[in-house]
Amino acid sequence: MRTQVLIVGAGPSGLLLGQLLHRAGIDTLIVERQTAAHVLSRIRAGVLEQGTADLMDEAGVSARMHAEGLLHDGFALAVDGVRHRIDLRRLTGGRGVLVYGQTEVTRDLMAARDAAGLPTLYEAAEVRIEGFDTATPRAHCTVGGEPVEIHADFIAGCDGFHGVCRASVAADAIRLYEKVYPFGWLGLLSDTPPVSDELIYSRHARGFSLCSMRSPTRSRYYLQVPLGERVDDWTDARFWDELRLRLDPEAAAALVTGPSLEKSIAPLRSFVAEPMRFGRLFLAGDAAHIVPPTGAKGLNLAASDVRYLSQALIEHYRERSDAGLDHYSARCLARVWKAERFSWWLTSLMHNFDQEPAFQARLQEAELDYVLGSEAARRVLAENYIGLPF
Repeated sequence: MRTQVLIVGAGPSGLLLGQLLHRAGIDTLIVERQTAAHVLSRIRAGVLEQGTADLMDEAGVSARMHAEGLLHDGFALAVDGVRHRIDLRRLTGGRGVLVYGQTEVTRDLMAARDAAGLPTLYEAAEVRIEGFDTATPRAHCTVGGEPVEIHADFIAGCDGFHGVCRASVAADAIRLYEKVYPFGWLGLLSDTPPVSDELIYSRHARGFSLCSMRSPTRSRYYLQVPLGERVDDWTDARFWDELRLRLDPEAAAALVTGPSLEKSIAPLRSFVAEPMRFGRLFLAGDAAHIVPPTGAKGLNLAASDVRYLSQALIEHYRERSDAGLDHYSARCLARVWKAERFSWWLTSLMHNFDQEPAFQARLQEAELDYVLGSEAARRVLAENYIGLPF
C-alpha cells in the first residue's frame, strides 16, 4: 500500500490530522490496533479551548459541537467549603471554553472519515515502523490475519503513551522527562443533571474533587484517591457519599445521584519526550506528552500539535517548503512546556499531598490565598485555562 502520510493511531489527534490533510488534498492512511468501538468507548476530557474548537471548524466537523456543546464563561474554585468564581470572560477579554466530550469529538471525526471513504485499518496487529530516518519510511502490520506493508512520505505517531512510534526511536535520540503523582482520579459518569452550570474544582481536607459535565443531563465527577485504590472497592453509594463530603454546602445539597455508566481510576503524571521529530517521523499528542487532567490540557495540546503538523505538511506539499516541518518540534514543545507548567501548578494548588512536610502545606495555603485575593493572579489562571495563543 502507498500513501502520502501514514497516521498511526485513530484517536482524536490522528483523526483530526487525517481530516485536515484530506481537506487539503493530501492522502492519508490510518492504522489502529483497537476496534472502532473500543476507541469510542474511551472516556476522556471534555473541555475544549477556543483554538481546538476553531480547528474543528477548519476540519468541517463542528456542526454537532456547536449545537450540543456548552459554552462556559467561568468556573469555580471551592476552598474549605467556600466557592470562588473565576470569571474567564471578564478576565480574558471575552473568551471562554466549550464543554464537549472527547468521545463526541472522536465520533464526529470518525463519521467524517467514513463519509469521505478514507481508509482506516482497525484491529491492525503487530504494527511496526521502520526507515523513518530515510527518504522511504514504511510500516508493517497484520490485518485480518494478512500481512500489510505500507509505504509513505511521512509517518505521524498519534498512537498514545504506550504506542509503537515513540518506542521505535533509539534511546539515545530521545530525552524523557516525567513526574508521577502519588494519587489518581477516580471518575464516575452518570446520567444525572450537573450539580452546577459550571465546573467546580474543590480543595478539601479529605482530598480534591471535580464536578464536571458532558451535557445538561450527563455529569462527570472525580475524586482524588491513593494510587493503590481499586475501582471494585468503590460502589456507587460510596462514591456519592465521599463526593458529598468534599463539596461546599450548596453543591452538596444540589447533588443528584444515580447509577454509574462508567467508573475508572486514572493515575496522574506529567511526561514530555524531546524532540518530537525524528527524520520523517513526527510524534503528536499523548505519544509525546502527558499532562495531569487538572488543567484540561491533554486533548487541547494534542490539537495544537495537529495544527502545527497539518500546516507544515500542507506547506511541504503545496509550496515545496520544509520550514514548518523543520520547526515543528520547537513550536510544539514551547507550547507543551507552558501547558505542563500550568497543569503541574493547578494540580499542586488543589490536591492534598499528605506525604509532603507541613511547610509545603503552608506554602500551598499561601498560594491559594494569593490567587483568590489577587486580580492579577486570577487573570494569569484564566489566561492559561482558556489556552495560550498559538
